[in-house]
Amino acid sequence: MLCMLSIWPLGMSAQRLLTLDSCRAMALRNNKQMSVSKTKQDVAANLRKSARAKYLPHVNALGGYVWTSKEISILNDDQKAALSNLGTNAATGLQTSVAPYASILPAPLQTKLAGDLGALAGTLDQFGMGVVDAFRTDTRNMFAGAVMFTQPVFMGGAIVAMNKMADINEELAANSLEAKRQNTLFSIDQAYWQVVSLRHKEKLAQSFVELVKKLDNDVQKMLDEGVATRSDRLNVSVKVNEAEMALMKVTNGLVLSKMLLCELCGLPINEQVKLADEDREELIEDRERLATADVTFATQNRPELKMLQNTVDLAHQTTNLLKAGNLPKVLLTGGYAVSNPNIFNGFEKKFAGFWNVGVMVHVPIWNWGDVRYKVRAAKGAATIASLELDDAREMIELQVNQKAFLVNESNKKLAMAQSNIAHAEENLRTANLGFKEGVISSTTVIEAQTAWLQAMSQKIDAEIEVKLSQVELQKALGTLE
Repeated sequence: MLCMLSIWPLGMSAQRLLTLDSCRAMALRNNKQMSVSKTKQDVAANLRKSARAKYLPHVNALGGYVWTSKEISILNDDQKAALSNLGTNAATGLQTSVAPYASILPAPLQTKLAGDLGALAGTLDQFGMGVVDAFRTDTRNMFAGAVMFTQPVFMGGAIVAMNKMADINEELAANSLEAKRQNTLFSIDQAYWQVVSLRHKEKLAQSFVELVKKLDNDVQKMLDEGVATRSDRLNVSVKVNEAEMALMKVTNGLVLSKMLLCELCGLPINEQVKLADEDREELIEDRERLATADVTFATQNRPELKMLQNTVDLAHQTTNLLKAGNLPKVLLTGGYAVSNPNIFNGFEKKFAGFWNVGVMVHVPIWNWGDVRYKVRAAKGAATIASLELDDAREMIELQVNQKAFLVNESNKKLAMAQSNIAHAEENLRTANLGFKEGVISSTTVIEAQTAWLQAMSQKIDAEIEVKLSQVELQKALGTLE
């Protein structure tokens, strides 16, 4: 017994005490969808930065090498042959021209003339071959490189539209994260108050079991004394079994609800937890003020409406982006290019380059209506998004009015339930007193106990309904914090 008594406080202290705020914080920290939304927000921010870079000049470097089986030739084959045989052809022509006169010359002069013509032919042939070699490009091995600079001047509004779309996408990601956050808080609040409700009902069921068991003992004593019938005893025993069965159902429901709460909080589902509001006798301490349906405030704060508005804006910017396909585009270009062999010094086998600057204009002339059809489709998508936004506004207006009505009704139910408890307790007191005096039967006492149980259960339901209706109204207004 001493060992058990020493272990029991340790087991009780192992329970983790959770408040509503701590449950919310853990749920937001461990929710996977929240992490996904945060990552999407980071992605949208990086895409926005990328879109901003479209305004700035871009610099690119290019390089390459090409081998070809033939080189580029400036001279054709006939020109090459003519230059290579320049002296031979010239000597042959001269020899033909002077032949009629050479015969009258003395033999030594004829010999000397023939030698001079041969020497001249060789010299001119060598000169012609030099010219042919000088005109060789030797472009079988070509190296080239360039550094290119481009600066958009006018792109038909495409860059402006892209940047606006990037801004809208970032805002859309932020609104999506807010919607996920509010949905997470709404789910955790529901699970939290469900556990509190079942815990209060478990304590109520335990009290009811003790109440009917006491009545069962009293009836058994009366049966032993012969002032009660066996039928009275059986009726009370049946009620005891029903009470114990109800207690078991509530206990099982409480265990499952705590598992769900632990799962939402990111805790092990078998974690022993205790909620701060489990032992509060009155969950609603102050009477709530009359709730009002502020539709204008809701339409300005609901993240779902903001997301739909983002969708409408994206559709409009998509239309502007597509319209740019029919508009001219102007870019400034510049850079430095090098090649080997280079063309600036007779295809010299060295790297050499040049600076360049220019303007590039692209004007679409005919595309068979491709852009026009796409623009029409984008306008249709924008119209659909606008209609969906209007429909959502109407639904949210209805939802806000309904939730405000439910808050006021739940407060009324709570007031009625609290009033019923007083009557039920008085009824049970008089029934127990009459039963002791022997003027009221056990059946009447059971009815009074059942009425008391129902009144207490209705009070718990009304308190939880007040809490949940307030959460639902905050979510409808977009103010769930």
